[in-house]
Amino acid sequence: MTPTRVWSLVALGAVCAVASWLGLRVAYSSLPPLPWTGVPALLLLAIAESWSGRNLRARLRGRVGSKPIVPIAVARMAALAKASSLAGALVGGLTAGFLIYVLGSLDKSTPRSDAFAAGCTLASAVLLVLAALYLERGCLARPLDQDDDGRPA
Repeated sequence: MTPTRVWSLVALGAVCAVASWLGLRVAYSSLPPLPWTGVPALLLLAIAESWSGRNLRARLRGRVGSKPIVPIAVARMAALAKASSLAGALVGGLTAGFLIYVLGSLDKSTPRSDAFAAGCTLASAVLLVLAALYLERGCLARPLDQDDDGRPA
């Protein structure tokens, strides 16, 4: 498994934003208001993944007071991070397209509340992507010829 490239996440988000915007041009009037339930869910995932990334990094580096970690757990965390970054980019792209679409009609109450919900969901999705990338980078083993500061030993 290769590390996630930021540009592939940006491309996925852009494609989803365009698809969302095009779909909303056809069906926005028949949709219910955008729910807020995605915001706390994405934020909780982002917090959990950043906390896991910090702990995983400490355990892999053998910091004092931390237990060693089994290699399969590191592989599972890397898979979780990769899936979360892709899901965050997908959700972020969809809500970005939603936000772009409703920005043109903020004078009405329903599109205004949809814009706030989409903006908060987009921010939460970006935080999830950043936390997932942090967790994925924490899963990388440092080279044996480097110390904790990243300098050659």
